[in-house]
Amino acid sequence: MPTYISLVNLTEQGFQEARSAPERLQAFETAVREVGGRLVGFYLVMGQYDYIVITEVPDDQTATRLILGTIAQGSMHTQTMRAFPREEFEQIVRGLY
Repeated sequence: MPTYISLVNLTEQGFQEARSAPERLQAFETAVREVGGRLVGFYLVMGQYDYIVITEVPDDQTATRLILGTIAQGSMHTQTMRAFPREEFEQIVRGLY
């Protein structure tokens, strides 16, 4: 199943609603499970980003729907990347000319 890494920045609204962040995270995890995925990891981080979220979901379209649904709530901005694990990386590289 594809892996996605999201770098998250809270908006002003997100900072104001920080106390409800655990409940929002639980709701996100439930939404991920409902589409057949899983929340692999969640990290509060220091530096340029506020959170790092790692998920596995069936495909890019599903990942996009989850992300759009999350950011539509107005509490965060995300930058999401498709991540290829070592096994997929090695397959891709073996296919080079």
